[in-house]
Amino acid sequence: MQGDGVTTHRFVCVLSKKIENGRALNALGHMAAGLVGLIGKNDDFRFRDYVDADGNAHKNISDNPFIVLSAKNSNKLRTLKEELIEKNIPFTDFINTMVEGTYFEQHQRTNKTKEVDLEYFGICFFAEDYLAKQLTKKFSLFS
Repeated sequence: MQGDGVTTHRFVCVLSKKIENGRALNALGHMAAGLVGLIGKNDDFRFRDYVDADGNAHKNISDNPFIVLSAKNSNKLRTLKEELIEKNIPFTDFINTMVEGTYFEQHQRTNKTKEVDLEYFGICFFAEDYLAKQLTKKFSLFS
């Protein structure tokens, strides 16, 4: 393996403290998958196979940190979303209309709900370390 062990980017997911853990993990999974699909192939993701001493490959894991933080409420996530848009940083979010029922019903419910009435469960993004830290300094580690 080559390199100095230093990374320049990080994945960040900020989840609302107001939602229960099972729902938070569901939202995190959807957002992380969506983010990688949104951005597409990107060498900065640094996806690698980790190989153990027996030669078994643990495939396609990022060398980058994946930081999970918590926000006090949906409005804090809405503010983060606005900052990400302003800085042109790609992101995914997960909202209250995306739960319960079929995906078709979820799309219909979302289409009928104004943004101001949405409850944000989380936001996920990928950015350079310094920028991610700057954007998330007001959030705490998820617990």
